[in-house]
Parts: sequence; C-alpha cells; structure tokens
Amino acid sequence: MPRHAAWTLLRSGRLTALREVDRVARARGLDARDTALLRRLVGTEVRRRGTLRALVQAFTRRKPSPDLAAHLRLGFVQLFFLDQVPPHAAVSETVRATADTLGPAKGRFANAVLREALRARREERSGDPRRDLVDREVSFERPVFRDPQAHPLLWAEDALSIPGALMKRWNKRYGDERAQALARTYMGEPDLSLRVVRGDADQACQALAQMGLDPRRGAHERVLLVPAAETSTVVHAAPFEAGEWTVQGETSLRAAELLGSADGERILDLCAAPGGKTTLLAEGGARVLAVDRSPRRLLRVVEAARRLGVLARVRCVASDGARVLRRIAFDAALVDVPCSNTGVLGARPEARWRFGPATQAALVELQGRLLGEAARLVRPGGRLVYSTCSIEPEENARQVQAFLDGAAGWTLAREHEALADAPGGPGPVDGGYAALLERS
Repeated sequence: MPRHAAWTLLRSGRLTALREVDRVARARGLDARDTALLRRLVGTEVRRRGTLRALVQAFTRRKPSPDLAAHLRLGFVQLFFLDQVPPHAAVSETVRATADTLGPAKGRFANAVLREALRARREERSGDPRRDLVDREVSFERPVFRDPQAHPLLWAEDALSIPGALMKRWNKRYGDERAQALARTYMGEPDLSLRVVRGDADQACQALAQMGLDPRRGAHERVLLVPAAETSTVVHAAPFEAGEWTVQGETSLRAAELLGSADGERILDLCAAPGGKTTLLAEGGARVLAVDRSPRRLLRVVEAARRLGVLARVRCVASDGARVLRRIAFDAALVDVPCSNTGVLGARPEARWRFGPATQAALVELQGRLLGEAARLVRPGGRLVYSTCSIEPEENARQVQAFLDGAAGWTLAREHEALADAPGGPGPVDGGYAALLERS
C-alpha cells in the first residue's frame, strides 16, 4: 500500500526518503502506478514540509509524536495537494493507516484533526498570506501561517517551505521578489531535461509528441523538457535506449561544454557519477577518466557510456578524490563537487532541510580540497572547470577566488551562474555555477 510505505519512509524524518522510493517500492512489490503514487506522496511531503508542519501545529491542540505527525502531514498532502484523492477517501485512508500502525486512539485523533482542517478549508484565495496556501486556490477561515509583516523569514518557512536561513541569504542577494519566486519554483517537481545526443532536436521533439508526450524546448538548443511524471516512458523509449537522447540538466551540460574536449585529449572527471558530463566529453573524442567515491554510482557512468557508444574512451576509478592519480598529467579536468544543491532544490528537495552553517563549512572545505587535488593533475597549458549545482557564493565565486589566491599560474577565463526558472519560463529548470580556469 503506497500510503503505508510513504509513512514508513517519512516517520523518522530522514532526509533521504525520496531517494529510497524505488528501493522500498521493489521490496513491497508495488506496481508502476502505486510506485508513482508513492513518489508523489513522498516528494510532495518533502517539498511542502514547512507548510505541512504549520498545518499540523494549527489544527492540533497538543504536540503529536513524530510518528503521528508524519501520518498527519501525509493526510494533509492528500487533502490539499493531490487533487486525485477525494477528501473523504483521504481522511479514511489516513485514519486507517494511523490506527493500523499506532492504535485506534491515535486513529481517532487523526480523524478529528483532519476533519477540523476540512471544516476550516475555503475553495478560494482570501488575499491574506497567513491564510492562503501558496500556488493553490485554497485558504483557511483563520490564519495558519505566521505574519509575513512581523516575521517574514518564519512566514517563508511556513508558506514557501524554505528554511529561514536560506531565504535570508536569497533576500540579501536577489531581493524579496526574486527570492520568493525562486522559492515558489522549488515547490514543484521540475520537468525532465533531455539532451539530444544525435540527430535534430526538432525531430526528437516530434518523436516525443508521437509518444503522447508534450515536450517543450529548453533554454539550451539541444535540450528538450518533458513532464517528470513521464520519466519511465522516456527512458524505456527506443531512441533513449539507442543513445539518441539522454537525461542531463542544462546547467550540467553547460559546465561540460565550458571545458570542451578534443580528439585524443586526456581528461579527468572528478565526482563523475552519474556520467552526463563524462559521456559528453568522451563524445568529443577525449579519453576520460571518471572518478567517483561510490562504486555503485560508477556503474551508472559505465551504463551511460555504453548506451551512448563511448565506453571505449571512458575508464572508471572508485576513489575518494584524486590523490591516487598523482603520476598522471591531464590536458583538462572537470570537478563537479559535492555541494548544497541550492540550485536544484526542485529535483533534490530534501537538501533544503539539511542546509546550515556546519554543513556549509564542511562542504566548502571538501570543495577546496577536491579543486586543489584536480588542479595539481592538470599539465601546464591545460584547463579546468569547477562546477556546482549550488547558487551560494562561498561555494562558487568565492571558492574559485580562494583557489586563485593560493595557486600560482592559474587564471579565471570565464564563469557562468544560472538560477532555476519557473515552469514554462525561458530559463533553465536547474541552477548552478561553473568557472573555466586556465593554467599558464
């Protein structure tokens, strides 16, 4: 049952729930339809967790246990964000799941809370940001969120499900309006980004349309976007299996293109999995050494290289960094470092809930180490691209500047930063940063 599986994934509050959906679905023998429902339940809970916590607090008279709160949040997901489920069915399913796992008394408690929330629901917007659900034509008869005039960052946590620490940073850099637009973008699941590897993008667009999909053009000329719900259809299509298309975000694609590749070059791709940049560099004729700390994730690089027909030019090494490669001199290197993921919070929504000073400090230290290790392996006259899927300055431009301040012979040639755009907008669906560095 998808509802019970979702609660099992979310009850502990762990931040890897969305990544574990497929594993749990296989273990429980769920079919494709139930697996899709499980992914929607978990994904919506993670993306809207701040709002759901506020609703739980607004409609409970005493603080529920973490296990009971997880049931209530999933009940609110079904009541207010998944229109396919009738309200009475959502209440019944939540009550039954709560009673089965926590006992009849807790089931009755859940029933009372959800029915009170339904009585307070209004099928219209009120104009009061304390009462309106963001991006929904739903409001409540009384305030459920904190006052944005008195506590703007706390309101952002409640209504936009963005931690106040992140919203404060974005407000300072981009202004309130752009910061809120970015947060709204991250409330939904972005479209699946497809890179057209071979053939014409217009022909690929026609082929996708013939499959019953509704593709649109991305900001990059080689990128097509399709609804994320159609991922299974796309990756099992004959053109995908034949290597004519592949899944790759626009920001990732631009980072690999910024480095470039030529026939016969030796290129290091550090932190290479899942392999989108590795394969693009190999397509240019380079011999690419793909390094990643996870042997399991490296299998995805191998599979991608095989499917795209470049496996002969790709070698994989499982390693925590590039220290095992001290005797190799590369023509170029690409370092796509672990980061806070704040440029891709739509696709990786759980990352917002682990953002904090301690996590940031550890990431910045790791990023600097990986950048330094890769740079030492690039020959004189070579080049290096440092990239992230973050939009935080200390992970991006400041990190590069710190490297340049301590590394003789390196210069910044170009850099590029992108912010994720709203669905249907002219910009990319993912954000991030890339800098091209050259060694004299």
